Amino acid sequence: MVVTKLDRPARSLRDTTDIADELTKKGVALNLGGAVYDPTDPIGRLLLNVLGMVAEFEGELIRARTREGMAVAKAAGKLRGRRPELTASQEKRLVQLHRTGAHTAGEIAELFGVARSTVYRSIQRAEQA
Repeated sequence: MVVTKLDRPARSLRDTTDIADELTKKGVALNLGGAVYDPTDPIGRLLLNVLGMVAEFEGELIRARTREGMAVAKAAGKLRGRRPELTASQEKRLVQLHRTGAHTAGEIAELFGVARSTVYRSIQRAEQA
């Protein structure tokens, strides 16, 4: 089995050892970045564990940095989420159409070019306000 980086098939050290054990049972050699690691050999197992720990550490660093960046953006008021599909006036018109009862949610969705779930959410927001 050829893998460019160990963090591709495994997300943790436990995953790494489980995958290596399974491959060894099936007689499959593990090729990481051009080097073949033999999990039955003590040195190969050590190197595989070290690479697995590094891969897990890198993943945790990326997640921590992402959370930190999102917290900074939120504090600065720049993390707003996804933009609404409809403007306030479009949403108001959508709710008016629904209240008349002349159109189904599917027809309204088609008129505004949105999904039915967007129509239902808009109606729900209007009822809560």
